[in-house]
Amino acid sequence: MQLYRMARLLALFTIAYNLIEGLISTVLGFQDETLALFGFGLDSFIETISGVGVLVMIRRLERTAGTSTSTERTEFEKTALRITGWSFYGLSAMLAVTTVLNVVTGKVPESTFWGVVIACISIAVMTVLVLAKKRVGKALGSIPIIADANCTLVCVYMSIVMLISAFVYESTHFIYADAIGALGILWFSIKEGRECFEKVKGHECGCESSCG
Repeated sequence: MQLYRMARLLALFTIAYNLIEGLISTVLGFQDETLALFGFGLDSFIETISGVGVLVMIRRLERTAGTSTSTERTEFEKTALRITGWSFYGLSAMLAVTTVLNVVTGKVPESTFWGVVIACISIAVMTVLVLAKKRVGKALGSIPIIADANCTLVCVYMSIVMLISAFVYESTHFIYADAIGALGILWFSIKEGRECFEKVKGHECGCESSCG
């Protein structure tokens, strides 16, 4: 079916984009010593794992469309969700510890210019993905695909947080801007981790948003 093919292409694009974004963000975040950008990059890598699970889910939905097993997650999907959930919690712990250390030692980024650039690109790309995924999900009447679109929307919110913190630091050099941005990413990471474990339990309408 053409709609499922589109859903697969959107999932593949999400995986590829997150891999590229993760690599660029972690490298530039490390070079510029900006914790928010580095954490954002790690989050993108975690989203890649989630994306693989989503791709498998879409193929399952296509195979079992209209049958009683269409809503039952495979063990692979559940394992991917658990790995993703624990990865988000691990990222949150790392950001919490590093943020405290940076504040205590007075460590600040050399620049947050690339954080502004990457956040703007991410907001644009992820917004288009959200709209496309929701359109396909609604056309198929698929709650899991719409839930995935809602989770992609969380990436937009995370990008906005990073954009604000990076722009504030770059324009004012407010010493706590990067730390606040990192804490914002930490908060969203905890939420996404919790949502992963909720989905393992079969709660498809995830990421704190309506599936309607």
